[in-house]
Amino acid sequence: MAPKTLEQVLKSLPKGEIDKNLIVGYESKDDAAVYKINDDVSIIETLDFFPSMVEDPYLFGQIAATNSLSDVWAMGGKPVMALNIAAFPEDMDVEVLGKVLRGGAEKVIEAGCTLCGGHTIVDETPKYGLSVTGIVDTKKVLTNNGVVAGDKIILTKPLGVGILLTAHQCEVDTKDDFDAAVKSMTTLNKYAAEILFKYKVHALTDVTGFGLFNHLNEMLDYKNSAKLYIDKIPTVNNNVEKYVKDDYYTGGAIRNEDAIKDKMDFGSAPDWIKQLGYDPQTSGGLLCSIAADDADKAMDELSKLEIKSAIVGEIIEMKEKAIYMI
Repeated sequence: MAPKTLEQVLKSLPKGEIDKNLIVGYESKDDAAVYKINDDVSIIETLDFFPSMVEDPYLFGQIAATNSLSDVWAMGGKPVMALNIAAFPEDMDVEVLGKVLRGGAEKVIEAGCTLCGGHTIVDETPKYGLSVTGIVDTKKVLTNNGVVAGDKIILTKPLGVGILLTAHQCEVDTKDDFDAAVKSMTTLNKYAAEILFKYKVHALTDVTGFGLFNHLNEMLDYKNSAKLYIDKIPTVNNNVEKYVKDDYYTGGAIRNEDAIKDKMDFGSAPDWIKQLGYDPQTSGGLLCSIAADDADKAMDELSKLEIKSAIVGEIIEMKEKAIYMI
């Protein structure tokens, strides 16, 4: 759903008695809920599923599971248990569903998590995802809105997945384009998170359906602003710019633009960079607000991973606009 629509719906929900052990609920628009068990351990709960964006059911399962698991790392935790959520047409070959579930199961295992069952329903459109439970040190819970002025902003996956998938659906992409998008979408954020957890991280989220600009705006939480470096924002491959200029972007990008455009100062940023920041990411990377004196050390380690990270900006004191591109 569009960010503005979702915000309106959530405002109308009744609020029960406040539970003092609920550390993170939905009020902060965070990635997952966190519930305190004791002073040492809290549990993380998250849920995510969507219809397929690729034809290969096995790849779909991998992508959806990778995406669902991500929110646990975004809260500073470790996924320990997962349940499948699947919707599937009655008249479709059940072997297709088996391939979806196999792809998902392999990613759950890679994450060091245990698949414990799930729930299926009949639906005209196949959908798949996971409900994931994680654990986290109560004293080390990371939220999406703890940024500190002076922090550097690290993005652990390049942008442009939505653009490349749109080009793929329109049959104008190359095999290399599609393979690059799939590689990004099926890479667990586990590896980048385990590096970031060694350093002074003040806020963490993942970049998914709302795009870079909206997820960063949620991190700022009306308390700070941010500068993004125009020439440092990475793309999945060199063809992303071409596809944007040829108008291969999604309806989701248009909704994301509507939600954030009044809070942006684009400076001299070209139009294609603007669309890149609006682009919905399927199974995107982590967006990290990290102490400036730790940023380069973290990047030294992150640079050894197959999917490359980048320092894309910095947190500044609150100004008139939320995000400035320089």
